[in-house]
Amino acid sequence: MHIVHTIAELRDKLSGFERPAFVPTMGNLHDGHIALVKQARPLGDVTVSSIFVNRLQFAPHEDFDSYPRTLDADAQRLEEAGCDVLFAPRERELYPEPQTYKVHPANDLADILEGHFRPGFFIGVSTVVLKLFSCVYAGMPAGVAAFGKKDYQQVMVVRRMVRQFALPIDILAGETQRAQDGLALSSRNGYLSPAERREAVELSRELRALGDAAKASNMADLPTLEAQAMQALARRGWKPDYLTVRRRADLQPPQGALADEPLVVLGAANLGNTRLIDNLEI
Repeated sequence: MHIVHTIAELRDKLSGFERPAFVPTMGNLHDGHIALVKQARPLGDVTVSSIFVNRLQFAPHEDFDSYPRTLDADAQRLEEAGCDVLFAPRERELYPEPQTYKVHPANDLADILEGHFRPGFFIGVSTVVLKLFSCVYAGMPAGVAAFGKKDYQQVMVVRRMVRQFALPIDILAGETQRAQDGLALSSRNGYLSPAERREAVELSRELRALGDAAKASNMADLPTLEAQAMQALARRGWKPDYLTVRRRADLQPPQGALADEPLVVLGAANLGNTRLIDNLEI
């Protein structure tokens, strides 16, 4: 595996290929990232991953400075998974000057749920993803990029961006990888204390319970069911931001009968100092 740190080196290593399979990450890799690499690899003629902790998607009070940076261990895992090129740019390489040109996703998707509780988050995500795409796919006729469904709203934002900019990139959404007890794998799980780690699975359990209750109810019951799910977590010491049932198509609240369209249950909550997110398609 080639490890490169500049855009020029990356493009040199990719010259001669026509369809990169790309997995962008912020590092501190877990089995979910590795699963994406393995899923993406057969879909391209060269497998690329990036590790870059993107300042633009962190609010001033969030964990940019403390976000785990484990490049050596990550590189070993990627090589074992069959990655061909690892792009690990320094911040001044991707942002040699203040990034005043940014991608602003549509408010109806980017300012709800995660975007509501993390204002500007999807501007930062979209901007760095588009920039990484321009680094990896420059001069390429086509490509594929893999993202995990744990970040459900992020996948939708990226897909819409690719469609509206007519980028020749297929977006692969990999299923959420979970620990044996059901906790969605996340780089931030490492922040949890042993007691918090045992408790953390309650988010996925509460989402499943909300989904089951929603399937057995009608539209009028949804606000009550969502409030009850929030209260159940709060009683256990969590600080929930949202637990909600939304349409998979656009993440808006369902309008007709619940059985009429595919739905997804999404949740975000703080356990101690760690913010966890998860979702379940129903």
